[in-house]
Amino acid sequence: MSGTTQHKPGTLVHYRQRDWMVLPSENPDLLRIKPLGGSEEEETAVFLPLAIPFEKIRSAQFPEPDPTQVGSFETARLLYDAFRLSFRNASGPFRCMGKLSFRPRAYQLVPLVMALKLDAARLLIADDVGIGKTVEALIILKELMERGEVKRFAIICPPHLCEQWQQELKNKLDIDAEIIRSSTAAKLDRQLPDDQSVFHHVPFQVVSIDYVKADKRRGIFINDCPEFIIVDEAHTCTLPAGSKSKSQQQRYSLLHDLAKDGQRQIVLLTATPHSGKDSEFASLLGLLKPEFERLNFEKIDGAEKKKLARHFVQRKRDNIKRWIYESTGVEENTEFPDRDSRELGFSLTNEYLLFYNNLLHFAKGISTASESISTHTQLLRSWAAISLIKGAMSSPAMAMEMLTRRKEKIESAEIDVNGDSEIENTLFEELDQVSDVPRQDLIESLEFARNELRDLEQLHDEAQSILKNNADQKIETTIKLIKEWIKEGFAPIIFCHYIPTANYVAERLREALPKGIHIEAITSDLADEQRKEKIDLMGKSEKRVLVATDCLSEGINLQEHFTAVLHYDLPWNPNRIEQREGRVDRFGQAAPTVKTYLLYGENNDMDMFILEVLIRKVRDIQRSTGVSISIGENSKSIMSEAAQRLLFDAKKDAVQQELFRDTNETITNELELARKKGENIRSIFAHESINPDAIKADLEAVDEAIGDIQTVEHFVCSAVQQLGGSCEEDSNGGYIFRLQNLPPHISRCFNNAASIKVSFDSPTPKGYTYIGRNHKFTELLCQFLIALSFEPRSEHGRIARVCEVQTNTVSTKTVLVVFRVRNVIKEVASKKESIAEEMYLWGYRSVGGKTETLDFKEAKELLLHSKSLSNLSVERQQADIQNEMARFEDLKHQFLELASIRADELVAAHSRFKELIGGRRYEKATPVLPPDVIGVYMLMPKPKDL
Repeated sequence: MSGTTQHKPGTLVHYRQRDWMVLPSENPDLLRIKPLGGSEEEETAVFLPLAIPFEKIRSAQFPEPDPTQVGSFETARLLYDAFRLSFRNASGPFRCMGKLSFRPRAYQLVPLVMALKLDAARLLIADDVGIGKTVEALIILKELMERGEVKRFAIICPPHLCEQWQQELKNKLDIDAEIIRSSTAAKLDRQLPDDQSVFHHVPFQVVSIDYVKADKRRGIFINDCPEFIIVDEAHTCTLPAGSKSKSQQQRYSLLHDLAKDGQRQIVLLTATPHSGKDSEFASLLGLLKPEFERLNFEKIDGAEKKKLARHFVQRKRDNIKRWIYESTGVEENTEFPDRDSRELGFSLTNEYLLFYNNLLHFAKGISTASESISTHTQLLRSWAAISLIKGAMSSPAMAMEMLTRRKEKIESAEIDVNGDSEIENTLFEELDQVSDVPRQDLIESLEFARNELRDLEQLHDEAQSILKNNADQKIETTIKLIKEWIKEGFAPIIFCHYIPTANYVAERLREALPKGIHIEAITSDLADEQRKEKIDLMGKSEKRVLVATDCLSEGINLQEHFTAVLHYDLPWNPNRIEQREGRVDRFGQAAPTVKTYLLYGENNDMDMFILEVLIRKVRDIQRSTGVSISIGENSKSIMSEAAQRLLFDAKKDAVQQELFRDTNETITNELELARKKGENIRSIFAHESINPDAIKADLEAVDEAIGDIQTVEHFVCSAVQQLGGSCEEDSNGGYIFRLQNLPPHISRCFNNAASIKVSFDSPTPKGYTYIGRNHKFTELLCQFLIALSFEPRSEHGRIARVCEVQTNTVSTKTVLVVFRVRNVIKEVASKKESIAEEMYLWGYRSVGGKTETLDFKEAKELLLHSKSLSNLSVERQQADIQNEMARFEDLKHQFLELASIRADELVAAHSRFKELIGGRRYEKATPVLPPDVIGVYMLMPKPKDL
C-alpha cells in the first residue's frame, strides 16, 4: 500500500521515536513528513519501497492534556501564541503569509492578486519610488514557491544592487541566494560538480545583468535560466530609440530572448517606466506580451486597455495615502515619512561671478558661428561651451579639472578630431545614465587654436584663486545648512553630479564640521562592494554625512541610515530629483520627516533657467495632477536650443527675459503633451478596480490565525521573562532584553550577548534588532515553550495545558478549550494539496442546568484577559479537571462539528479569493479529525469574600 493511501496528509505518524505530521506528496512511494512542533528545516521524506523493516511507521494521535499536570493560567496564553506563531502553513487563501518575515500592507498584495490571475505571471510594477516594489515582487515570488509553481528563480539587476537583493531575500524570505557576477563567478565555477553551468546548478540566483548580457555568457544563461525572474531597474533594459546605446541594446536583447519562453514568469520593476518615448515604453511592455510592442498609446482602445491593465500596475503615493486614510480613518500614518521640500538660493561671490563672466565670454568665443565650419560642428561647439560652464559652476574643483585637462591636451597637441557624425550631444543625460565621470567628448572634439591657451590659463588661475580664497558661496551655504541639519538630528546625503565636486565638498565639510561627524564621499571610483562597506560603516556612527554622486541615486536603499537629501548640483533631468530623494523618502524610513532641498545660484543664469523653466514646471504638474511625467522625444533639441541662447548675452537682462519668454511657450507645450500622455497611461494602470479592502479582510483573518505584530511582541517579552530573562521597555518604543538566564541554545541567537536592544516595529529604529514572527529567536522560543508543556518537571516552570482559576471575568463555571485544526485543501482539476493550520478557541458554561457554548470571540476575550485571584490547591484542580474532561467527552460531537464548520469557512475564504483572481477553484476542505486538544482551562467565579 502506498504512503499516500496509508497515511493521509495532515495526519500524525510515529517514526524513529518521534511524532511527525504527514505532508502532501505527489509521489505515492515518497512519504513526506515534518516533526510535530519542528521547523521547516527538519522536513524529510521516507522512500517507502526501501524503508527499513524494523523502523515501522505507525499512526499516532496528539496526546491529550494530562489532568494531573496543572500549571499557571498566565502561561495558557503563552502556549496558545507559541502554537500560532510556529505555524508556517497558515489558513486562508494566501499560502506564503506564515513564511514572510514581515507583515505586508493590503495595497502591497494587489500585484500578487494580478499575478495569480495570469496563467504565467508577467507583470510590470511601476509604483512610485519608495512604495515597496521590492516587497511586492518578493510576495509574488514566495506565493508561487509555496504553490509549487516556482522551484528556481533569478533576480536580474544592475551590479551595484546585487548585495541589496541578496540581503532582502535573506531578511524577508529567509532564502540564501548566490550572487553571480564577474567578481564571484570564478569561485562558484570551482564549486560545480560537473560541466553544467552555474546557472543550472544554483537554484536561487541574484545575477548582474551586465555580466550575463555579454555574448559569451548570454546563450548559456538563456538556456539554463530559471522559470521565474525579477528584473530590477527595468527602464534600463528598453530598446533605446535610435538604437544608440549598445549596452542597453544588449540588455534588451537578453530579456527579449528570455521572454520568448511563454511559460517563464517575469516581474519587471521600475519607478520610471515611460521615459517620454513611446517606442521604448512599448519595447518594455513587449517583454510581457509581444503584441503590446505594437500598441499606439495615442489611439489605444478600451479592449486594449483592459488587456494591458492585466499586466501593469502603477500607483502614486497619494493614492496609497488616500486609501490608508479611507480604510483606517487616520489622517497620519506610519507608512511613509512627511517630506519637507524647499529651494535654497545663494549668490555667487564677486570673484566667482567674475570667473563666470569670463568663462561665459570664452564659451561664447568657441561657440561663435563661422562660415568655414559645418552646422553640426557649430552645434558641437555650442554644446561643448555649455558643458564647460555646467562643470565649472558645479565647483571650482570641477572647473580646474576640466580646464587643466583641456590645457594639457592643447600643450601636448593631442587633439583628437573626430568626424562630425561620430560625436553626439552627451550634455543632456538620460535617466538611465548615472555616470559621474565628466564626458570630455564635446570639449576634446574641438580643434582649438594655440592662442586660446592664454585664456585657458587665465580661467584656470581664476578657479584656483577661488579655491585658495574660499570664495565659493555655494559650499559655504552648504556647510551652514548641514550644521543645522545635524543639530536637528538629520543624517544628510549631498548629491553631486561630478566626482571632483563630491571629493571637494567632502573635504570642505571635514574642515568645517566637528571631528566626531563621519563624512564620506562615495563615487563610481569605488567598487560596488567598497560602497556598501563604507555605507554600512557610516551606519554605525551617531552623526554622519554622505556626499555621493548619482551612482547612488538609483535602487540603493539608504533610508536606514539617512534622513535628508541636498541636491548640490541641479540635475538637468527632473526625474533624477525624484530618484535621489527616493533613496531616503521611501517605505521603511523610520524618521517621521525627511528633508529634501534644492541648491541653486540666484545670479547663475544656467541654474535659474533649469530651475524656473524645467524643474518647477514639472513639479507643478506633478503636484496638481498626481502624475509623474517624463520629458518627451524632442526634449534634447528644445534644451539644446534654449541652452545656446545663454551664450549670447550682450544685453544680459534683456536677453535673459527674451530667453525665458521664447522658450517658455515651447517647453510648456512639451510638458503639457507629457502631462496628457502621463494621465492617459495612469488611467490604464491605476488598478483602483481591485479593492484593497477585500484583501485587507483576508489579511486580518491571517493575522488572527498566525498572530500579528502585537502578538509577537507580547509573546516574546512574556516568554523571555518566563524563562528567567528580563524585559525593560525604553523611551524609543523598543526593549532591552537581558538574556543571561535563558537556555544557551536560545541566547546563542545573539552570540550569547548579556543584553540586547530589540524592536518589533518596522521600520526599525537605529541600533535595534528587529524581531518578527519568523526570527530565529521567536521560533526557538515557540519550540521550547511547546516542549515544556509536555514536560512534567522543568527548571523553567511548567507551561500549563490544564489548570483551574478563580476570576472575576465569569459568573458561572466556564471551560475554555484550545485546539489546533489541520485542514487539507485540494484544488479542482489538480492533484495539488495543501495543509492549512490554525488555532481555535471554544468553550462552554453552565447556565440554569444547561450548557451554553462560547463562540471564538468570547473565548478569546476570556483567555487573554482573565486573571487568577486566588491559588487553588493542586489536588482540587486535578480532581475538578478530571471530572470536567470526562464531561467534555459528552460534548465532543459539538467540538468535532465546529472543526467541520471551520473547514467550510476556510473554503468560503478561498471562494472569495477565487472571485478576486478567477481561475482556481477548491473542493471542500477536509478537516483532520479529531482536532488536537492543546489545553483545557476551567474558570470559576470568584468567591464573594475575595
